[in-house]
Amino acid sequence: MFKPRTFLYVAVALAATLTLSSCAGGSPATDSAAPSASQTTAAFNSADVTFAQMMIPHHEQAVQMSDDLLAKDGIDESVIDLATEIKAAQEPEITQLKDWLTAWGEDENGMSGMGGMGGGSDGMMSDDDMMALQDASGVEASTLFLEQMTVHHEGAVAMAQLEIDDGENADAQALAANIVKTQTAEIDKMAKLLASL
Repeated sequence: MFKPRTFLYVAVALAATLTLSSCAGGSPATDSAAPSASQTTAAFNSADVTFAQMMIPHHEQAVQMSDDLLAKDGIDESVIDLATEIKAAQEPEITQLKDWLTAWGEDENGMSGMGGMGGGSDGMMSDDDMMALQDASGVEASTLFLEQMTVHHEGAVAMAQLEIDDGENADAQALAANIVKTQTAEIDKMAKLLASL
């Protein structure tokens, strides 16, 4: 009778240890420990992955739209400045998003072609939209760029807000908050530029 009882005590002690160790992962004490930065980077959920997978092609299209505009002559200087700013902001964010997916062991193209985070309201331009911008010139090109980029930014803000609401990774949520802030400001700027053309 002694041995089974001993085994029972060991089993109970082991179960208690495992339960306590699993609870300890979310305790405030671990958040203030030295490895908190790596823990923050490592913690992610499906919303973080979807955010990164959808925002990469979204940003890449914005960079392409900016490149198309910047290759043209006769474009308003303020619109050129805005396109340059958009490209400069989003290229490093693309690199960051790709780095996170690599660190998380996730495929960069896992969500491509699935309608987007925003359920069809992700602001992506169609091939015809992109061709129209490429073919336009002068004031027409400036107007088209501003109109298209406004819709594009609105989609990005909606996607970023989903990450803020549903994501787990602190770094990804910080990037999403920055996207909401900067692109909302750029939407306001584009409205003023459209009114002035």
